[in-house]
Amino acid sequence: MGALAVQDETFGDLLRSWRQRRRVSQLDLAIEADVSARHVSFLETGRARPSREMVMKLAEELDVPLRHRNRLLAAAGFAPVFPEREVRAPEMAVVRQALEKILAGHEPYPALVVDAAWNLVAANSAAAMFMDGVPAELLAEPINVMRLSLHPDAMGGRLLNLAEVRAYLLHQLRRQAEASADGRVAELHDELAAYTYPGVELNVAHVPGPGDILLPLRIDAGDRVLSMFTTIATFGTPMDVTVSELAIETFWPADEETAAAFGRLAPAAS
Repeated sequence: MGALAVQDETFGDLLRSWRQRRRVSQLDLAIEADVSARHVSFLETGRARPSREMVMKLAEELDVPLRHRNRLLAAAGFAPVFPEREVRAPEMAVVRQALEKILAGHEPYPALVVDAAWNLVAANSAAAMFMDGVPAELLAEPINVMRLSLHPDAMGGRLLNLAEVRAYLLHQLRRQAEASADGRVAELHDELAAYTYPGVELNVAHVPGPGDILLPLRIDAGDRVLSMFTTIATFGTPMDVTVSELAIETFWPADEETAAAFGRLAPAAS
């Protein structure tokens, strides 16, 4: 799968790319934006120039990520609207406080925060289990959580249901790359898809049955098997590019044995 980054040539090119990416016709977009299909066509061909309000309206209807809304605005001749601050910036104190409370409150189970490219932003102490025994080169900044999950020298070598987890994660990365136009995610997908696992059958053998609810991560922890599932949360109504791209992944025990194991590890993780 090649890089999917949009080439920011003109506003019309970008608009057409996002409309096609969302599989929306000119007529459907026009109806949602309360303009004529002719006007949408003229905007895409450059025969009409959009107002700032029209750029924002079309981007909203197409669910364009904030980073790319700024690009649409710039291509149309307007200043970007959405700031992009570092997580450590003073203005982001309230965001950092929220993240710290969520991470600490999830102990003794692992929790971490990632950016749009799955680079680690923050983690609680319980998440250190994912980095135990991992080669130093995989822990160099920025640490990529997806790379840790599937690399054969990291969690990829400890997952007992690697084929199922790998298939799911690669599918999610492919969908994310297509939806976000983020070339970094497309490149990450290609890298992870190329990993080899000698002696491991990568064809997905398990067919979900009526008793299946979630696909767990079954991790070989030496003297025990840890079975966990994850949830992912994002900030609502973000107005900052960085905040809009943050995701909080929390890990939960999928069985009583795993819950008990984390309970015993709690003093070491606190």
